[in-house]
Amino acid sequence: MNDIREFATLTSKGQITLPKAVRQVLGVDQGGKVRFEIRSGEVVVTRAEADHEDPAIGAFLDLIERDIRAGRHVGSLPDDVAAALLAEVKTPVDIDEDIEGDVAL
Repeated sequence: MNDIREFATLTSKGQITLPKAVRQVLGVDQGGKVRFEIRSGEVVVTRAEADHEDPAIGAFLDLIERDIRAGRHVGSLPDDVAAALLAEVKTPVDIDEDIEGDVAL
């Protein structure tokens, strides 16, 4: 396989679009997951496996996805649960921030 060199532009919200050639090589499409690893100053992008490492979290995420796809409203989490989840986030989160671009589930 020939080496592929592609470029992407970072948006003001830190987002990029993976170039088509990269998506094809990784075998990911809309809704696909990728993993970023930093190795000796280089970023390595690989296709992420569909299953979550923790089966309980994976099942919970699957339940939420089914509800969203079925058009059911996902209610608010109890404050203590929301706080515990946000405490696990490694980057600041602004839940009132507008989502830019298309969202795929």
